[in-house]
Amino acid sequence: MTVSKRGTTSLKSVALYDTTLRDGTQAEGIAISADDKVLISKKLDELGVHYIEGGWPGSNPNSIEFFNNIAKVKLSFSKIAAFGSTRHAKNTCAHDPNIQALIDVKTPVVTIFGKSWDLHVRDALRISLEQNLEMIEDTVAYLNKKGKEVIYDAEHFFDAFKRNTDYAVATILAAERAGADCICLCETNGGAIPSEVGSIVAEVKRRLPSALLGIHTHNDSGCGIANTLAAVENGATHVQGTINGYGERCGNANLIPIIANLELKLGCTCVGAKRLKKLGEISRYVAEIANQVPDERAPYVGRSAFAHKGGIHVSAVVRNSETYEHISPELVGNARRVLVSDQSGRSNLIVKMKELGIKVDSNSPELGNVLKKIKEMENHGYEFEAAEASFVLLVQEAFGKLPVYFENVSWRILDEFLENSDFVQAMVKMKIRGKDFHTAAEGDGPFNALDNAVRKALREFYPEIDKMKLVDYKVRVLNSKEATADAVRVLIFSSDGKNTWGTVGVSTNILEASWFALRDSIVYFLSRTHKKRKASKTANA
Repeated sequence: MTVSKRGTTSLKSVALYDTTLRDGTQAEGIAISADDKVLISKKLDELGVHYIEGGWPGSNPNSIEFFNNIAKVKLSFSKIAAFGSTRHAKNTCAHDPNIQALIDVKTPVVTIFGKSWDLHVRDALRISLEQNLEMIEDTVAYLNKKGKEVIYDAEHFFDAFKRNTDYAVATILAAERAGADCICLCETNGGAIPSEVGSIVAEVKRRLPSALLGIHTHNDSGCGIANTLAAVENGATHVQGTINGYGERCGNANLIPIIANLELKLGCTCVGAKRLKKLGEISRYVAEIANQVPDERAPYVGRSAFAHKGGIHVSAVVRNSETYEHISPELVGNARRVLVSDQSGRSNLIVKMKELGIKVDSNSPELGNVLKKIKEMENHGYEFEAAEASFVLLVQEAFGKLPVYFENVSWRILDEFLENSDFVQAMVKMKIRGKDFHTAAEGDGPFNALDNAVRKALREFYPEIDKMKLVDYKVRVLNSKEATADAVRVLIFSSDGKNTWGTVGVSTNILEASWFALRDSIVYFLSRTHKKRKASKTANA
């Protein structure tokens, strides 16, 4: 072993085994169709995952459909694995329907789990300890003779090792004798801590020096990732997990930070530097397919992972990113973000000015005015961290660079509830390039009606407005103590099909707050798509 530049031990290659399509779908609220499993598999193949576990063909039709579909897809890197258990105590492998189902799906790899813990053998299987060893050895040997690459998952191994070390080791010795290509030690209940996992893996490696060891952990104690890394540091070279940590109960070990840590912290090779840049993309893609909201604070790939808010931090990062960043965000497909808030200093604003292409002196009075305005607005409930488009407009306004696309806006909403229907109409008055418009439109709710009426007026001069779509709408009550009289913050996200931006509005009137956010969104969109005109005044309406 050698020492890497970061001072950590450099280890050999680590094989990645993804079980998102099986273990990940056991998470509450996650269901993935067979077709979507194929899409995810293609992405995992792009990432360079060595093994993709497709499911248990003996347990449900979805898995069988997936195996049939993926067989028609040519993957460039990944191997597909089918998952199942050791044979039933009363069956031979040749007459066990679950074992034969594993053969029928024709995957190159089969993963078999067996009991390691004598408690499970006696109380769950209700067979003798010797019978369990025979089942493990028979099943692995049978699949081995069928030409399969066999991965043996030693279920509950760490609990078993702590209760009855000799028997736990006997179960994996049985798998090794039968020709298992990899013996994966499973921390099934998720209750172990890294020091336990590391020492047990080291002891197993001492007892089975020639075995290829793997690790499979869960996150019930919050140590899934750390336990995986501890296992690798002590001899495991096969790592199982799921994308974004999806899984039963508290989830499985999250492969996204595991991959980054293996490559960047432990000096291991698993996907390589080029594919490592796909981590952020893969994380978001799988979240989208699984219909899950991406974790903005996810290590390495979250939107906030390299976001800086404090002025002192920003000032230091601009000079040397290592001061407040443990890696360069580009290495994992992420990007640095500078946030603006009531904690912002001039450094934050100057960085944002550069992003906007505005050169400004650090002592500029306009800069001080922007900072003052931000703090005043945040004191009234505004937040710009997710509404960067509103912040951009605020800055452009302060520096006299905000074009006027429309002005003198007034609107009225008519919401008439009828039995079995709800009639909503918005009426809008506004001036566009000196021309007065008076429009009306209906909609599915007050905000949609207002949006439709405004677009109807804008369309004559700005037909590109139809390319802008609302993609999300969030309302937050700012102080529940005031009940219905309290102010609300409305955050909307809009998209032109290529880019997405957020804008914000605050008011005690939810429709007024919605209008402020919508107005900013429209102005931001037009400022980037329509020919800019020198502003004579700002577009505050």
